[in-house]
Amino acid sequence: MELRRLVRGTVDWPDLERVVRELAARYDREEVRVEFLDADNWLSTPLVLDDDLFVKVITPQNTLVHALFTTGRNLGAFSAGTEGFFQRFDSPYEMAQHELEATRRMRELGVNAPEPVEALEVGEFGVLVLEYLPEFRTLDELDREREAALAPELFGTLRTLHDAGLAHGDLRAENVLIRGDDLYFIDATSVDQEAGRESATAYDLASAMAALEPLIGAPQTVAAASEWYESEELLAAQRFFDFVAIRPDHEFDAAALKGEVEKRASGIEQ
Repeated sequence: MELRRLVRGTVDWPDLERVVRELAARYDREEVRVEFLDADNWLSTPLVLDDDLFVKVITPQNTLVHALFTTGRNLGAFSAGTEGFFQRFDSPYEMAQHELEATRRMRELGVNAPEPVEALEVGEFGVLVLEYLPEFRTLDELDREREAALAPELFGTLRTLHDAGLAHGDLRAENVLIRGDDLYFIDATSVDQEAGRESATAYDLASAMAALEPLIGAPQTVAAASEWYESEELLAAQRFFDFVAIRPDHEFDAAALKGEVEKRASGIEQ
């Protein structure tokens, strides 16, 4: 955690005050209540404004770290035998603007996501403002039975994005929120669909299976994925398991998933 905080950097208190004052003025709020979130996030400083707005403050250092991550991810894509498809940004505002547009696009497709409000620049910082979703749990905070029940819905939601030519790009259990009976996607990242739509889809699918395997096991994970994806698509995703496994935010049994994918693909072909 300390390394993550060091790499993420911090926003000085006067700068945070300036951001909050700007938002208060924009939304005509004389007094605002601010809650800082201890989120395990490399790429922004998150806070909640008045219990109804979720705000990400993105620094130039966050943009630099994102660029380094993007280079590493594209090298991983090359190692999986495909072109790099992750995009980088030149400024904190571009990062904020992208996530705003990705969230807006997901909602247009009928995918549950926080309502986008705006992206703006305050000094050198990019600021993203979204609807705050209270009383949620992340996918990995549920019991196994509930996680298994939600698995087909997760892959169905991912299928909706892929059929529209989109990809999430950073699908992890922490980026799947459960609020009541509803499943939400958050924190979509940027992928270049023109450079590799099929590869981005395969990577998304591999990441989703990697997120679910520790929660419900490989057999149930692959069974849920196969409700929405053909065997050829599962085999394409299999190429990315080793790449996903080296990421610090994924811990899963890649060998077990590979075995289940091959078993199911073989069974379909028979």
